[in-house]
Amino acid sequence: MDPDLLLSRRDLDFLLFDWLDVAGLAARPPYSEHGRETFDAFLDVSAELAASHFAPHNAVGDANEPQFDGERVTLIPEIGVALRAFADAGLLSAGMAEEHGGVQLPAVVQQACFAWFQAANVSTSGYSLLAMANANLMLAHGTPEQVTRFAVPILDGRWFGTMCLSEPQAGSSLADVATRAVPQGDGTYRLFGNKMWISGGEHDLGDNIVHLVLARVEGAPPGVKGLSLFATPKFVVGEDGSVGERNDVVLAGLNHKMGFRGTVNTVLNFGEGTHRPGGAPGAVGELVGEEGSGLAVMFHMMNEARIGVGAGAVALGYTGYLRSLDYARGRVQGRPLDARDPASAPVAIVEHADVRRMLLAQKSYVEGGLALVLRAALLVDDKRTHPDTAHRERAGALLDVLTPIVKSWPSQWCLAANDLAIQVHGGYGYTREYGVEQLYRDNRLNPIHEGTHGIQAQDLLGRKLVQARGSGLDLLGAVIAETCERARATGDPTLASYADQVGDVSASFATAVARAWESGEPRRALVNATSGLEAAGHLVLAWTWLDLLVAAHGRAGDFFDGKRAAGRYFLTHELPKVGPMLDLLAGGDQLFNEVDPVWL
Repeated sequence: MDPDLLLSRRDLDFLLFDWLDVAGLAARPPYSEHGRETFDAFLDVSAELAASHFAPHNAVGDANEPQFDGERVTLIPEIGVALRAFADAGLLSAGMAEEHGGVQLPAVVQQACFAWFQAANVSTSGYSLLAMANANLMLAHGTPEQVTRFAVPILDGRWFGTMCLSEPQAGSSLADVATRAVPQGDGTYRLFGNKMWISGGEHDLGDNIVHLVLARVEGAPPGVKGLSLFATPKFVVGEDGSVGERNDVVLAGLNHKMGFRGTVNTVLNFGEGTHRPGGAPGAVGELVGEEGSGLAVMFHMMNEARIGVGAGAVALGYTGYLRSLDYARGRVQGRPLDARDPASAPVAIVEHADVRRMLLAQKSYVEGGLALVLRAALLVDDKRTHPDTAHRERAGALLDVLTPIVKSWPSQWCLAANDLAIQVHGGYGYTREYGVEQLYRDNRLNPIHEGTHGIQAQDLLGRKLVQARGSGLDLLGAVIAETCERARATGDPTLASYADQVGDVSASFATAVARAWESGEPRRALVNATSGLEAAGHLVLAWTWLDLLVAAHGRAGDFFDGKRAAGRYFLTHELPKVGPMLDLLAGGDQLFNEVDPVWL
């Protein structure tokens, strides 16, 4: 596939180098070996590899989903070839320290590079996303021996990894996790239980799979405080790193999905007795971190995955937009509304106002969403490496606030972009031959996994904005106000007007959150949390678009005119939608608490 139909390199360059000034990261010691030249080289390799190795089998993987014959899972061979090429190019470990085989690429550049693969084939890239997040968690919380034995083989591309949280009776409700971990007295544990919805849980793409499993040590208290995290590999790993006998982790079955089919999704049984390593029952696991800290440790991987989900949603929306734009420019049908001669030549459908509406809406969603994801990735870099302590702390606090929005807003609105891409294609969009229907099906997973839309709403409105006496809400308001001031300082009356609108909505949002919490009762305050999340998302995207328009101010050419058009669309057509959302949040309507389930 043509890389120009996956993502816009011109847009990436603008976002990375003009807006975020990513080249300036090279002044920090961890990134001192890099600069614009190396960043460009990684982006070039990613675009080429995504187009040549990932995109060609995207539809094939969708049509030929993983198969389970009762003993093993079979994937199409193109998946393994692509993942090997990804690892051989150094992209799997690029963001890691040199001591672990990486080149210390900034997180924001790595995120931009990976977006090419998510746009080309979100299912195949999902194996790499899980592997990188798994290794990152181990690097942050594992012992040096665990890093050597588990993380290094993953970063070499020889092994893969998963995260095992959900269970048949406990999806998002992790307090109800029932998997047991029994101490063995030798530093290991034996695990017994079942895990559900485990992506990448069984395959033969590598020599081993390291499952990171949430479980409850016998005698631990109920609730999330009793959870611990265990590295539980498919094959037991010796102290010298050698792969030994099969662990008691058994595939019980596959989940057959609407989309995202190339990423195998599994039900796993731990300790059912099919395999008895060392002759004893139970799956051998090693504690990662301290007992009782499992959820806190797991959030390292979950938060990384949540940003990755948002990035994947953007990538799917972005390639759908580019494909529908390409189609609209080439598809000739109909005449302008003011054409009076029925014999006049028909025009490309991009000339029709309603098609332009759909394309401009997509453009505002996907380009704004990409900017949001890259901003979040830069905050990761700032949190880790900024020379000023106060700046690091502020970056970490803002990242905490934005993470639920980074996960949820693109999952909702870049999915809407995919819906519009189908509509632009008309009847052709509803067929498999044009590919945009698969993008919609693939993207429909993103509002669900790694914390559903409603879970993100409760996290944002119930914790991130109001904890520490509302410091998160104050910080969000402060950074929005800073951008508004810079917009006014340009002297451009249009930007000043946009700044006033964004500033007013920001103030209204803060007031609505405060009013929602007047009762102090979470059940009442959070009944309309989803409206609050969606309002926050649109506010953050309006702030993002205002910031992008400031960066584009005074610059001429079609690219920048396109930015101004997309920003104008979002600020004049989308931002006004926030008002009714805030009315629901502030008004405290209790319909959802009061309705009797029998009425439904």
